Amino acid sequence: MLRGIFQIKKLDDIMASAESGPSLRRDLGAFQVTLLGIGAIVGAGIFATLGTAAAGDAHRLGAGPSLMLSFVITAVVCAFTALCYAEFAALVPISGSAYTYSYATLGELVAWIIGWDLIIEYAVGNVAVAISWANYFRTLLESIGIPVPLWLATDFRTAAHIPGLFASAPHVLGVPIVFNLLAFLIVALITIILVLGIRESARFNAGMVLIKIVVLLFFVAVALKYVTPSTVVANWHPFQPNGWKGTFAGAAVVFFAYIGFDAVSTVSEETRNPGRNLPIGIIASLVICTILYIGVAAVFSGILPYSVLKQKLATEQAEPLTMALDYVMKGKQSWVIGFVALGSVIAHTAVLLVFQLGQPRIFFSMARDGLLPQSFARVHPRFRTPHVTTILTGVLVGGVAAFASIDEMVDLTNIGTLFAFVLVCVGVPILRHTNPNAQRPFRVPFGPYLLPLLGAASCVFLMYYLPPASWWRFVGWLVLGFAIYSAYGYTRSTIGQEMGRPRITPWTLKVASLGFLLTAGGLFTIPHDAGLGTLIAQAGNAAEADHGRSLLGLSLIVVGLVLGVAGLLIETGDRRRA
Repeated sequence: MLRGIFQIKKLDDIMASAESGPSLRRDLGAFQVTLLGIGAIVGAGIFATLGTAAAGDAHRLGAGPSLMLSFVITAVVCAFTALCYAEFAALVPISGSAYTYSYATLGELVAWIIGWDLIIEYAVGNVAVAISWANYFRTLLESIGIPVPLWLATDFRTAAHIPGLFASAPHVLGVPIVFNLLAFLIVALITIILVLGIRESARFNAGMVLIKIVVLLFFVAVALKYVTPSTVVANWHPFQPNGWKGTFAGAAVVFFAYIGFDAVSTVSEETRNPGRNLPIGIIASLVICTILYIGVAAVFSGILPYSVLKQKLATEQAEPLTMALDYVMKGKQSWVIGFVALGSVIAHTAVLLVFQLGQPRIFFSMARDGLLPQSFARVHPRFRTPHVTTILTGVLVGGVAAFASIDEMVDLTNIGTLFAFVLVCVGVPILRHTNPNAQRPFRVPFGPYLLPLLGAASCVFLMYYLPPASWWRFVGWLVLGFAIYSAYGYTRSTIGQEMGRPRITPWTLKVASLGFLLTAGGLFTIPHDAGLGTLIAQAGNAAEADHGRSLLGLSLIVVGLVLGVAGLLIETGDRRRA
């Protein structure tokens, strides 16, 4: 094997590198950390994925009224993981979150994988949040009489399903100009706020959290006026229209509504007394949001029949709360719908803030370990924020959000986050074994095995219910990350330099990196709704509709794997002889 790719980084070394390098300002207490958790959790998940989880789509069954159970199931899964995050965050109060925890327990390669994977949770997840924000903001503007052209608030793929949109959009050289300007602008605004400082960001978040909780309670109060025993009996029957499969599939979708409690751990380095305040913030935010979610799901399914929800368009299901109110109020009292849309806009803004805060700090920690360029570890001399990575994240997220569709982003975010949760849960018993004497201000209850292993198993269980497309794209993303690690991170790692790795990437690793890059390209090229057997059959039959994509994708995968494995084997042989 390559030298030291599973070498762990000792806790003392992790703390020393944080103290000796650029530092962030510790300004946050338990209350602010809890509000950051609520700010990250309550957002696009409850305001956008509720409709899809209840109704289902072409790739999965819907939960129907049993959506309440879906939220409970997901809350239990997240509770196991939240306890593991709380132990790690109190033990290792560093910005890297799951990346840093994996470095301390599973070694450098796994740490790189999880750091790369976290881009899916934070950056890709924020693409979905920005798109959903744009949908609600357009609804809000229209409710007060300000129309927004669809070609300035829609991605190209979604626009293809909206009759007449391409014709009404402006054209350049015969090509319709369609992009989501609203999504790009909100990401740009959030990026500016985050560069200014953590204290300012926390205050901005606190105000938004208060407003969105009020709006959710307002939705429940208004909806209760239309919930009677007779409507509940009618709309909750059958309670599980697609059985437990639908309930579990709904749980896998609404998992997106819980993503965020782990983002609290990315501000570990900016929290006062992290051993106490971080566990409080993680657990309290999860409990508060679960209670809110179950209440919203109950009244949502109580006023909107499953049969009606199934007939709604995907774009309507992306705004489930306003859709449900419009159904029972029949277009009357538009100010009520506008107020809920306002709350959703604010909720999405808070999520964008916390996730855009989290991603740069992951990059910051990886750069400090040498796995990314040192410029990523720069701290602004006045604001004490990682401004380079904050601006870079803003440009990437805003650019993708202007052209991407929300459904693919949500599924990819869910599988990436669940994978990170699995590694964090597994890391607790490993670190208890390898470093039993470390001072742990907070411990997972009932020992190092029961709850962490239940958390890992339940996360894998939810991953099973995600569609095949998510798995293909996720594997392709990880292979792409390994290509970057082979070409850059392996030789520049601080641990690797201490172990005597070459300072310049050898040609063998460049070949391996090229191979993995081709493999990733193949994984992104193949039709993502088919299994391996179907892909092989399509590649071998010229009459199949997806013959070309399947053949090209599988060819790239095979050639890439051959180059990648050959490069690694030659490099390993050279290291042994040296």
